[in-house]
Amino acid sequence: MNGKILFLAGSARKESMNKKLARHAYSLALEKGADASFIDLADYPMPIYDGDLEASEGLPENAKKLKQVFIEHQGLFIASPEYNSSLSPLLKNSIDWISRPERSDEVALVAFATKIAALSATSGGKLGGLRGLVPLRMLLGNIGVDVMGSQLAVAAYGEAFDRTGNLVDASALAALDALLDKLIVRVDRFNRA
Repeated sequence: MNGKILFLAGSARKESMNKKLARHAYSLALEKGADASFIDLADYPMPIYDGDLEASEGLPENAKKLKQVFIEHQGLFIASPEYNSSLSPLLKNSIDWISRPERSDEVALVAFATKIAALSATSGGKLGGLRGLVPLRMLLGNIGVDVMGSQLAVAAYGEAFDRTGNLVDASALAALDALLDKLIVRVDRFNRA
């Protein structure tokens, strides 16, 4: 294992505010000296998970590629949009595919076990996508991810971000800074253990 942190959003939309939040967090992590990567799930299109498809064709190539990216990172920073009080179908489908074993001798949930995750969200509403983080936290915890207790929900994204997609709300920036510090420390500690 290494101490790398993977930044991603649960949206494929080009102008996704959650993608902008993940990118901004990624930039801040680099400024803090973190070994970090940013990915866009739009670059890994996959069919909806189907057990019959898996049985007949195995994992899609993009699932294999994305799974390897997850394996190579110890920390996760996920900015998850809220879809009807839950996580996005894109994020759920990505997790479902990369949770599947490629070989019979593969360690169970190898892309998720022992990972440390920080969760975040933003929305135009007053709760900032907070409701969608509840099922995401439960899902990740159930597949072996150590989800940090601290999280970030940025409300009213129209006011919280500037036109270039940078977070400018002072209290949200302070909360993001603290969340990143905790994630970096946790990943570093795990890497040294």
